Amino acid sequence: MFELTVISQFSGAHRLRNYKGKCEKLHGHNWKVEVVVSGEPDNSGMVVDFGILKKALENVLSKLDHSYLNDIGYFKKFNPSCENTAVYIFSKMKKELAEYNVKLKKVTVWENERQSASYFE
Repeated sequence: MFELTVISQFSGAHRLRNYKGKCEKLHGHNWKVEVVVSGEPDNSGMVVDFGILKKALENVLSKLDHSYLNDIGYFKKFNPSCENTAVYIFSKMKKELAEYNVKLKKVTVWENERQSASYFE
């Protein structure tokens, strides 16, 4: 069994609702996103082409990049916290990778170089 990881980033703004503190004010991050999948290699010796993983992640992040997360449908219902952003990206990546023989293991979202949240099923 192998694990493969791809990393990308997006810039986005948000504000936390039902929260008392400086993050209730509008602010932004240069978010780093790490996606881990697992699987067995096929006859080519690869689990899945890294290009496929990168393109899938690019498709998901393109909807978040340079946006106000609170305006995205999912985040109108769920607070756009780091944790919920990881869940959102995980669910979208799961759909993007459904046709490939890989298991989506984990999505980690970094708000900065010292703070992250990971989601896995």
